[in-house]
Amino acid sequence: MSIKLVTGLGLALLAEGGLMAQGSLTVAESIRKAWAGQAGLRAGQALVEARQAEAEGFRDLRLPSLTLRAQGIRTNEPMMAFGIKLNQARIGAADFNPQSLNHPEAIGAYGGSAVLQQPLYTGGRLTAARRAGDYLAQAEAASQERRKQETAQAVVEAYFGTQVAEQALRWAEDSRSWIQGMEDFVDARVKQGLMLESERQRLKALHAQIDAQRADATRQVRSARSGLGLLTGTGPVEGPLATPLEPVEPVAPGTPLPSGRRGDLQAADLQARAAAEGAKAARGSLRPEVGLEVGAGTLHHSWSDKGNWTWAAVGVTWKVFSAPDQAKAKAARAQERAASDMQVFKQQQAEHEIRVARESVLAAQARHAAAKESLAAAEESKRLREARHREGLAPLIEVLDAEAAIQGARTLLLQSLYELRVSRASLDLATGTPIEGVKP
Repeated sequence: MSIKLVTGLGLALLAEGGLMAQGSLTVAESIRKAWAGQAGLRAGQALVEARQAEAEGFRDLRLPSLTLRAQGIRTNEPMMAFGIKLNQARIGAADFNPQSLNHPEAIGAYGGSAVLQQPLYTGGRLTAARRAGDYLAQAEAASQERRKQETAQAVVEAYFGTQVAEQALRWAEDSRSWIQGMEDFVDARVKQGLMLESERQRLKALHAQIDAQRADATRQVRSARSGLGLLTGTGPVEGPLATPLEPVEPVAPGTPLPSGRRGDLQAADLQARAAAEGAKAARGSLRPEVGLEVGAGTLHHSWSDKGNWTWAAVGVTWKVFSAPDQAKAKAARAQERAASDMQVFKQQQAEHEIRVARESVLAAQARHAAAKESLAAAEESKRLREARHREGLAPLIEVLDAEAAIQGARTLLLQSLYELRVSRASLDLATGTPIEGVKP
């Protein structure tokens, strides 16, 4: 795997950003900047607030409702005309004349009413809806915590991907300085007739190749820093990255892993509870409902000529048969089963992710140890071959092969370092422990 691909892995999960960072920056600071400034996480927090507002609305369903009504009317419809006069308390004997009853003159009125309604019994529907709303709000909050941890993992990938790119650039600079020294040495030998012109041309070709690698590494560094700033919400990052790329304390096989409460598992559990309460609410809609209604009204013919009345009633409503409500109840039961099964699957998935993440860490540790040994061997081989070459005991091609071996060993070392840090972050994410020890 090339350095370019390793860096690309560190930039795979990016979000949106803003202002330019200054000074040194640790990985913990980067994570906190992402939590505070990333637009995606701010959108997630808005979803949490929306769910909380919905939950408050469900809790208020048991409160009484007050309806105020104002109206003005003019009509000569016989029944309405008689009723209006009756409500205005101005019915007289002449109003019972058949001619007046059948063909009344147009009459006008204005007035209003106030009605207070209080549910007394709803078959458990309102209580279940309130609990479902609370569970959904808590589930969204747990999902937001999970999104924060996923963002933290992405920051780790981008942060150390940037360091990988910068180390690749430093090594490209070292190789460029080395090849320049080799060119000076070979030029002198060619002029003395001790080496062939072809060896000088071979060095020039290698020099051009290293310059191309240096230019590509420079591009990767700039892109990586821009990507890290995009993820943290700060714009292109300037200044040194203070957290070292070197591996953290190794994980030994068989060592018990720390464990926390994963936000996605909490959300799945709460969503299953919400679905169960939703099924109860749907069943409650098939039961009778009891409600209290208290009201007062007035209807005016003029400001002083009016009628007033009040009423109070307790009523029972029961949809003995409602195909749509029965279908909704059936759908709610299916959603309850789906949420329960999804909770089980999420738990199984989490256990699988922990196993995979642990094995990835152990494999990354082994690759890092092997890469360090390979680099040490390649550097020693190059030192010996270069010394032999300067003494005229080894051809230039052996030195160039040793340099290529070093570049390959360095690539493997950078890759193993990056994979080790990223795999540790993945293990923390899988076990639900704070990534890089950073807590919300």
